[in-house]
Amino acid sequence: MNIADIATREYIRVDVDERLGKVRSIFERENPKGLVVADDGDYEGIITERQLLQSHVEEDTKVQVLVRNDVPTVERTDGVRDVARMLIEGGVKLAPVFEDEELWGIVTEDAILEAVLENLDVLTVEQICTEEVITLTEDDSLGRAINHLREHGISRLPVVDDDGRLSGIVTTHDIADFAVRTMERQGTGDRSGDTDRMLDLPVYDLMSSPVETVDADDSVRAAVERMLDNDYAGLVVTPDHDDDVVAGVLTKTDVLRALTYTETESMDVQITNIKLLDTISRQDIYDAITEVTDKYQDMQVHHAHVRFHEHKEKLRGTPLIQCQIRLRTNRGQVGGTGEGYGAETAFHVAVDKLERNVLELKGTRADAEYEGQVLRKLGEL
Repeated sequence: MNIADIATREYIRVDVDERLGKVRSIFERENPKGLVVADDGDYEGIITERQLLQSHVEEDTKVQVLVRNDVPTVERTDGVRDVARMLIEGGVKLAPVFEDEELWGIVTEDAILEAVLENLDVLTVEQICTEEVITLTEDDSLGRAINHLREHGISRLPVVDDDGRLSGIVTTHDIADFAVRTMERQGTGDRSGDTDRMLDLPVYDLMSSPVETVDADDSVRAAVERMLDNDYAGLVVTPDHDDDVVAGVLTKTDVLRALTYTETESMDVQITNIKLLDTISRQDIYDAITEVTDKYQDMQVHHAHVRFHEHKEKLRGTPLIQCQIRLRTNRGQVGGTGEGYGAETAFHVAVDKLERNVLELKGTRADAEYEGQVLRKLGEL
C-alpha cells in the first residue's frame, strides 16, 4: 500500500509571518495535527500544538520563530511501513507529501490508521501498549504536569486520587486550550503574575473526567476505532475490566510503531529524535542493544525503541540528553533510562540500566507460531 492512496491535498497553511496568537486560535478551533508553514508560497516546514505548548513566546511573535523545517518529507510512492517509521522518528503527527519536488499534500497518522484498520484485529492492546506510565495526583500543579509532558515527550498524563484510583486525565491539548481561553479573558498587559498563578492550579481543575479506557485484552482495531470516532490520541489501558486501575496507555503512536515491526532474525530498532545523535550512530545503538540481549538466549527481542530528549542545560556547549530504551520481547516489555551530556553518554547510561532490568525480567515465553502469524499479517501492509 502506497501513501498515494492515503495522502490528502486538504490541509491548513499559514505564512511564516503569521502571528502565533492566530495560530493558537486555529489549533483551538480546528484541532489539526499540525499546520503547514509556507514562505512566499513555498513549503517551509510545519508547526505543531506541542511546539506552542513548550514555547514561552509572545502572541505577536511570528510563526517563523517556531517552524520545524526538519520534519521528514514523504514521496507519494513511499510505503505505509516506511512512512509510519518517518512519523515516529520525526516526532510528528503529519508529514508533507511531495511529487516531483513540489508539495502535493500531507499524510496524517489518522489517515494511515484508517487505511490499515482491518489488519489490526490480529493484535491485542496488551501487546503494544506502553506499560510504564507517568501519573499525576489530583493536587499536583499544572506546572508539574507541563514539566512531565516536556521531560518525557508524552502527550497525556492519567490522574489518580489519594487511593491510587484513576480519576481523570490531562493532555497537551487540554493545557493548550486552557491557556488560550485564560489569556483571552485576561486581555493585554503584563501577564507574568497571572501565568504564575495558572501554573500553580491543581490539575483537578482542568483534567477530563471520566476517562476513556480500553481493556488490555481488547483488539487494537477496537481501540483505534474508538480513538478515531472520538478524536482521541490515546486511551488509558485497564486490566480485567477494572476501569479504576491504570495498567498502561495506548496511543496512536504505539499503533504506528507496531506497523514497523518485522518478522526477521534481525532486531528492528526505531529512534525518536534521531537528529540529536552526535558521536553515536544508529549502527552503534543496534550493536549495543544486541550485545545485551544476546546474553539471554531465552529472550527474543521483536522491537527496540530508543528515544532521545534534549534538556536546556549544557556543559561546555554539550546539551544534557535523556535517553529512554524500550524493548518488546517474547517475555514482555523491558526498558532503561539514562541521562548524560551528549547522546552517546546518555545512551550508554540507559543501556546499563536496561541490562539490570533485563536480569529482573520475569514472564512466560510467547507462543512463537502466534507471534509469527501476527508479524506476517502486518507484513502484508
